[in-house]
Amino acid sequence: MATNSASSGPGPADDLSRVLTEQQAYYQALAPEYEKHALSDSGGDELVAALDKFRPTGEVLELACGPGSWTAQLLRHADRVTAVDGSPEMLEIAAARIGGDPRVEFVHADLFAWRPPRRYDAVFFGFWISHVPLERFDSFWSMVRECLSPAGRAMFVDDAHRTPDELAYGEDSELVRRRVTDGRQFTVVKVPYSPEDLERRVADLGWDVTVTATSGPFYWGLATPIRPSE
Repeated sequence: MATNSASSGPGPADDLSRVLTEQQAYYQALAPEYEKHALSDSGGDELVAALDKFRPTGEVLELACGPGSWTAQLLRHADRVTAVDGSPEMLEIAAARIGGDPRVEFVHADLFAWRPPRRYDAVFFGFWISHVPLERFDSFWSMVRECLSPAGRAMFVDDAHRTPDELAYGEDSELVRRRVTDGRQFTVVKVPYSPEDLERRVADLGWDVTVTATSGPFYWGLATPIRPSE
């Protein structure tokens, strides 16, 4: 379950900008070995089935595309995909995976500073919401709302998996300590939401949202902003 107080996140002793810089460095270092660290538990097929049911058609925005695993899935439905990530190394892997498909535009940007140049029919982010600090949760969802066309929809998938050896800051902290193969260690954000807690948090921001758990460690969410007339 997610921590219930923002005080468990970065404070004066753990400056948020420093943590986010270190998190970015982690994903740059992780890029060549990302697949080795992916969870192999059951439930992954359920995420793909949920995406197919969601059917992200038209102009689709993918936030935190990583190595392009979900970009390839989105292309089965979308007319065009704009895939944004903060790691050049991840984007290079994603571009190679996609094989030069002209329907994809890759954008290198800091997702905590980036703003959409236009609106999209659907927004998707895979394994990212748990890496958004609680302090930035509201502003992140405000940005997602900015990205959507009037009839736009959002989908996200993630997990709450944290190993005991990652909990260097304690179970109640949103921070964990992760290691790459060469031994380097990085502090990153990993908020262990329960589906119920995450659904409530997003709904409180004015979204019609459902979050569903898989038979394994994953969950997916579907969200549509509630318009004033609704």
